[in-house]
Amino acid sequence: MQNNGFSTNKTWNVNGRLLDFSKPKVMGILNLTPDSFYDGNRHFNPTASIKQTEKMVKDGADIIDVGGYSSRPGADDISADEEEQRVIGVIKAIAKEFSNVLISIDTFRSEVAAKALDAGATIINDITGGDHDPALRKLAISRRTPYIVMHMRGTPKTMNQLTQYENVVKDVVKALQKKVNDYQQEGLTDIAIDAGFGFAKTVEQNFGMLSNLEAFAMIGRPLLVGVSRKSMIWRTLEIKPEDALNGTTALNMVALLKGADILRVHDVKEAVECVKLYNRIG
Repeated sequence: MQNNGFSTNKTWNVNGRLLDFSKPKVMGILNLTPDSFYDGNRHFNPTASIKQTEKMVKDGADIIDVGGYSSRPGADDISADEEEQRVIGVIKAIAKEFSNVLISIDTFRSEVAAKALDAGATIINDITGGDHDPALRKLAISRRTPYIVMHMRGTPKTMNQLTQYENVVKDVVKALQKKVNDYQQEGLTDIAIDAGFGFAKTVEQNFGMLSNLEAFAMIGRPLLVGVSRKSMIWRTLEIKPEDALNGTTALNMVALLKGADILRVHDVKEAVECVKLYNRIG
């Protein structure tokens, strides 16, 4: 089947393991930064990180997304060495203790990703979609690693000033289509897309993308949606991020009904329940 010139590929080969997106998957966030926008997901201590991973695995996570670089708006830059120190040991421990769960490394640096793959990660989640470090794509190709391409503009420090779009849905779909096409030509086979909710988008633009999420299906690749406890929820409801679980669950169900294949979340148990209920409908 073809979609606007893009082959539909909803199955991944993850280090010899078949990951079939005929049913949505849940990706649990393991944030190893000291300055996350959501206090409840700061697991900077290695012991706390493993404990949180154990909980997410028990709650049904398909993928654990490990990140050591803060992507919150306005976040400061850190060195690759510091990022590695935060994530590599934890990834090794997760790979040893929880062999049945897949691990993704949330980074835009090829040197960090390479060490993470050596440590046991099997998926690369790049918030810059390949813009920051082209060597990251080459690494994914050479290691035959699934690659998640997210849309953003600028950096976490500058993205809030880069929200001018002619039409946010059309512009983001077009940008992601081009990247998938280009990367496929380079040799990447297992690619997912992420519209980048909250990354260089206003609250209104985020809701505009969610309302028209079906438009991203034309790209023909697994679609990751990450709205968990983001400002589009807590600003709209006039609450704090720690009170945004109910709003997150509501929007996750909307995302599933509109074609999401992966939910990236802080709260795995609730997302897994959401998927189970969706599966009864869908």
